[in-house]
Amino acid sequence: MTYEIKKYGEQVLKKKAEPVTEFGEGLKKIFDDMLETMYSFNGVGLAANQVGILKQMIVIDTAKEENRVILRLANPVVTSVSKEKVTYEEGCLSFPGIFEKIDRPSKITVEAQDPEGNKIKIEAEDFLAIVLQHEIDHLNGVVFIDRMSPARRIMHGKELKELKTETKNRIKDK
Repeated sequence: MTYEIKKYGEQVLKKKAEPVTEFGEGLKKIFDDMLETMYSFNGVGLAANQVGILKQMIVIDTAKEENRVILRLANPVVTSVSKEKVTYEEGCLSFPGIFEKIDRPSKITVEAQDPEGNKIKIEAEDFLAIVLQHEIDHLNGVVFIDRMSPARRIMHGKELKELKTETKNRIKDK
């Protein structure tokens, strides 16, 4: 099943997700549906609140990278970050057509649970670290435009206003 991607202006994107407490087949199905949704929109990461589910769940597939990683994570938390920063041009399925360079720590450690509830620890750097930080931000109600400098956000003002208006009209028409 493919979910609808929530767009800028929808309140669910600014809400903090609740921890996952129940593991099993139902959770695995949601993870699979999230991956299917992400693939259908050509994404590399997706947080559950981007599809209207306020649970701490993310999926990632770094297929475009040499060392491909596919992750299904519940309750992910960044536990350490490097002082070194890296700049990547980020986009977001909830902000179609908007891209901006964002500075983030180049190396991070994430603790999470897999779909069965087992605790896992991930040491990530570069692209994977960026995607993990972007998706975990979503779970905390932080979207990538919140990471832009005020000047860059102003430069995207027209696009953001148009996207918010489209979202408002779509919700009103439902």
